[in-house]
Amino acid sequence: MALERTFSIIKPDATRRNLTGKVNALLEAGGLRIVAQKRLRLSTAQAEAFYGVHKDRPFFRSLVDFMTSGPIVAQVLEGENAVARNREIMGATNPANAAEGTIRKVFAESIEANSAHGSDSAENAAIEIAFFFSGIDIVG
Repeated sequence: MALERTFSIIKPDATRRNLTGKVNALLEAGGLRIVAQKRLRLSTAQAEAFYGVHKDRPFFRSLVDFMTSGPIVAQVLEGENAVARNREIMGATNPANAAEGTIRKVFAESIEANSAHGSDSAENAAIEIAFFFSGIDIVG
């Protein structure tokens, strides 16, 4: 097993309902450590840049609108196989298909308002972490 870092967002649906602590409790109980964290509200330009990989997909505008609708909590998580572990703790994108006890099964309102984002690879984690954090922000 490898100690690695991944990126996580607690989405606006969860921050609106004051679930940040509950989401983080599941992440920490699952063996991940929060080594950087900030609460912010994305501008349209920031959301478009962050989700730029999806710009040609039909859900892009809806995603940008949702992600700018309220505050988010951007985080760097650290742990053994952190990318895979975070994705396991989050659960399937569609909350109807997510395993019991996962973030999305417990807290999601819909496929889009599914309470959490997590990097899908170590390579994307590095890119996503750098989008929100500088090295000085991460205290491991």
